[in-house]
Amino acid sequence: MTAGVTVSRQIGTNADRVGLGAMLVAAACLVALGAKWVSGPASSVVLLVLALVLIGVLVLALRGGPEARRLLAPYGLLKPGMLWLALFFLAPVWSLLRISLSTKPSRFSVDYNFTWAFENYSNAFKDFGTQFQHAFVYAAIATVLTVLIGYPLAYVIAFRGGKYKNILLGMVVIPFFTSYLIRTIAWSTILADRGFVVRTFDAVGVVRVLEWLQIMDNGKLLNTPAAVIGGLTYNFLPFMLLPIYVSLEKIDTNLVNAAGDLYSSATRAFRKVVLPLSIPGVFAGTLLTFIPAAGDFVNAQFLGNPNTTMIGNSIQDQFLKQNNYPVASAMSAVLMFSIASLVLLYTKIFGTEDLA
Repeated sequence: MTAGVTVSRQIGTNADRVGLGAMLVAAACLVALGAKWVSGPASSVVLLVLALVLIGVLVLALRGGPEARRLLAPYGLLKPGMLWLALFFLAPVWSLLRISLSTKPSRFSVDYNFTWAFENYSNAFKDFGTQFQHAFVYAAIATVLTVLIGYPLAYVIAFRGGKYKNILLGMVVIPFFTSYLIRTIAWSTILADRGFVVRTFDAVGVVRVLEWLQIMDNGKLLNTPAAVIGGLTYNFLPFMLLPIYVSLEKIDTNLVNAAGDLYSSATRAFRKVVLPLSIPGVFAGTLLTFIPAAGDFVNAQFLGNPNTTMIGNSIQDQFLKQNNYPVASAMSAVLMFSIASLVLLYTKIFGTEDLA
């Protein structure tokens, strides 16, 4: 009896290692099943291992004592999210990478031959380099525009909104009640050649100036790069505004008042107090805006022309029309790793320690 208690205490002391190991093994099992590494009887064995791991952790939590339960608690909270990511993210990514290195006997074949076909990646860069450039340039410009538009709006709502804060925030969120697709199609009507925007520009006499700035093309605003960037800016503006608003809302106004008491001007107080404290919101907003904007294809399809095609449009075309899954998968992998590299570089430069 004493020996059993001693073993239970030893197991309880190492429960954190057991919890981590169990989580990794369970994730590996789900990836193996989702990515079809195993099939037939082997899949039943993997399912059995997964069930035994989960049952073993439960038994350890029940018999290991309070110390074991305390050490296992973080892994218990992490496990659902980790398993979800393993099954619905890591497994599909593995399948994507495998297909990107495969070849098809014919366009209409449903089978793939894994042949380490790295030429799919070279074809993705060679044939669709312009579309990659469009995606990153348009997304970057749209991100900058959302900062320039969203920051003043968030500032006004946070510091000057008063009792109307909820109403103003509601006006920001209300467009989300309508489909993303419908909102983009509506903008194609607004920016049409005979729409009120173009007619207003023509009446004011700024068409030539906008053409010189390459915003309009031959008196047209629709089917131009500016229309695509404008659509991205409009559709992703709330993703920038809301994080900035949260950061500004958390700022203690007494800090701004203290800066004024120390003879600081309003501009200097903003630059030295408000702006640094709101940087985490700007950081989060840029990520939430740039990442989906770079992969967007709806705005380029409805607001652009064949010369403004983004990489998302090309991936959709290769998947759904050309039935060229290997090249489409290679394009998707390149886009995913490019965005991940840019995000890591951005994080390294600006840091994330203040995001919490």
